[in-house]
Amino acid sequence: MTPALPQTEFILGGQKSGKSRRAELLARDWLAQSPTHRATLIATAQPWDSEMRARIARHQHDRAERVPGLRTVEEPRDLAGALAAHTGPETLVVVDCLTLWLTTWTMPLGGLPSDAASQKALEHDWSAQVALVLGALRQPAGPVVLVGNEIGLGVIPLGREVRAFVDRLGGLNQQVAQVCQRVTLMAAGLPLTLKEPGR
Repeated sequence: MTPALPQTEFILGGQKSGKSRRAELLARDWLAQSPTHRATLIATAQPWDSEMRARIARHQHDRAERVPGLRTVEEPRDLAGALAAHTGPETLVVVDCLTLWLTTWTMPLGGLPSDAASQKALEHDWSAQVALVLGALRQPAGPVVLVGNEIGLGVIPLGREVRAFVDRLGGLNQQVAQVCQRVTLMAAGLPLTLKEPGR
């Protein structure tokens, strides 16, 4: 039994920790509460290669079986715009996931720009996107559930770029956790509440 849904919930966890499944259960419960309720999943993944295409297809199939009423919208970059377009008092939005959204922005398919000016522009654009999303989460038009990875619990990566990504994701997770009403950490399929509404 899932607890009452706050206006915003951030679900963190490692790979295969159950975080996406929890978000789907919240969407299923929301849809069951009223015939007027709707649920939309904003998918941020991109099909980089054949393995990722197969993974996305498998997730789509599994979601359709578990939560048939959950509609999917693909938006790898403009998350703030997607939130504005799809949230509403009768619509729950699930964002899955923030980690892939960060990846798209900071580790683009074509590679990072080599010159300092372009890198600075990319950093500015990313910071602006984060500010827009945080603003949307402070006053959402309807309930929002966000999914993200916690990857900072293992060994420190060797590569400079990977260390920078881990640092950036940790910073993003902290910012999102600060504005969300509930924060849940998933481990082995079990939820641990880190923050409740009003705290």
